[in-house]
Amino acid sequence: MTIHHDDDLLQGGRAPSPIDPNARYVDGAAYDPDADTDIGGARPDLDMPTGKLIRRRFLRHRLAVVSALFLGFLYLCIPFVEIIAPYNATQRDPEHLYAPPQPVHFFHEGSLVAPFVYPTVATADLENFQWTYREDRTERQPIRFFCLGEPYEFWGLIDGRFHIVCPPEGGTLFLLGADRLGRDIFSRLVYGMRISLTVGLIGIAISLLIGVTLGGMAGYFGGWVDSVVQRSIEVIRSLPELPIWLALSAAVPPQWSPIAVFFMISIILGLLDWPGLARAVRSKLLSLREEEFVRAAELIGASPQRVIRTHLIPSFMSHIVVSASLSIPAMILGETALSFLGLGLRPPAVSWGVMLNDAQDLTVIEFYPWVASAMVPVILVVLAFNFLGDGLRDAMDPYN
Repeated sequence: MTIHHDDDLLQGGRAPSPIDPNARYVDGAAYDPDADTDIGGARPDLDMPTGKLIRRRFLRHRLAVVSALFLGFLYLCIPFVEIIAPYNATQRDPEHLYAPPQPVHFFHEGSLVAPFVYPTVATADLENFQWTYREDRTERQPIRFFCLGEPYEFWGLIDGRFHIVCPPEGGTLFLLGADRLGRDIFSRLVYGMRISLTVGLIGIAISLLIGVTLGGMAGYFGGWVDSVVQRSIEVIRSLPELPIWLALSAAVPPQWSPIAVFFMISIILGLLDWPGLARAVRSKLLSLREEEFVRAAELIGASPQRVIRTHLIPSFMSHIVVSASLSIPAMILGETALSFLGLGLRPPAVSWGVMLNDAQDLTVIEFYPWVASAMVPVILVVLAFNFLGDGLRDAMDPYN
């Protein structure tokens, strides 16, 4: 019997697995840099740049990627709503009150033609006291693209008439129907997108400024500063949120301009949303301020402001980004709820909440359900922000 004395043999007489000179190793285990894990279940490539690793993790979250593209498209459209909308937000058509959505057709008498709509003919139903509409299929009205249509003021500064889509000559184009005043619902949704989506950005900017500042001071200095901030957070969080929103919104003078009301609503939403973020920042700074890199910065003479701004805040920036992405939909819902109740934005301002205010009558919803179309983009945007927040949360912590 042969006895092996090779020091490379493992305990139990088993020879070690062969080593691939071209492989890369983490903690003694080989792995593929392009795979999620190595052949032994080890962690991803620790040598990969953080930005690339975060991007790769985010791209694997399909719902988050789709949500990011959807939200990016909406925010890119915001500066050009006057060009995208076929009609002005306040343009009325008294002959098409509560007109139903007009479907876009591509075939006429068996032939493929350019996109067109059929004209609608309105009749009064005196038995049910409502307007009824039917399509006149004897006439085809082609839709115009990249054309001169209704005049507008681009951002209230420049006069223009160019539209991407225009109604047919002598016809109408109500893609989502018309409301009680004969206004195009699709055009109003496009105009309302500008206010409903930007109110969340302004509100979250205010919330981040207050939350990060007060939370950072409480977590770093501690003592009486921490006590004052904590008591303030507890007082604000103990107040019922919706009644406070309603009370502050009702205090806005009704004679204020729509722009002033818009900024006031954004400030109200931001002032009531910062406590949660401040508490999260405080708890994170409490755990980080004892780290060696913080002590080293203090020993070389760095001021508390520099330590917080340069060393501590970047250490948990991922948490701040995720918190912001999850707080924006709450502010959009807050503006929608206030405007729906008549305490937020008011006509002639156009937002999704203002549009839903016209859908409070259940009788109207029963006969003309398209007037509640504004709830669809609200649902889609809120879901998209939630999916985006989930994807960012997973991607920002790539080593778990």
